[in-house]
Amino acid sequence: MTSAPDTAGWRLLHTMIRVGDLDRSIDFYTRLLGMKLLRRTDYPEGRFTLAFVGYGAESDHTVVELTHNWDTASYDLGTGFGHLALAVPDIHAACAALAEAGARIVRAPAPMKHGSTVIAFVEDPDGYRIELIERI
Repeated sequence: MTSAPDTAGWRLLHTMIRVGDLDRSIDFYTRLLGMKLLRRTDYPEGRFTLAFVGYGAESDHTVVELTHNWDTASYDLGTGFGHLALAVPDIHAACAALAEAGARIVRAPAPMKHGSTVIAFVEDPDGYRIELIERI
């Protein structure tokens, strides 16, 4: 068995999800979740657009890549992808504000099964789940 590579200096850059309506998704991630649109690039020859959103610069934060294929209106989410996770200081206030803004809370704030960490889930416009984890 060979040893693992030296991973010093490695870091997670982004998670990519495919979205059906890019503007709707950018609105959700920026307006409702408070991320910033970091960059958006059209690739006409490939008929797709990439938009990167996050809470800080890509140089030192992990971000979300929203991929919009121009000829695809929606995707089957499948069963392999789990969720994105965000730390929030007050999960009850976060869920109340998101619900008031029209977001779909699919699991109300409560302790996780077999644990005490308080979590909740919200869905983005394409049905991807975002776990909110209370970090005080």
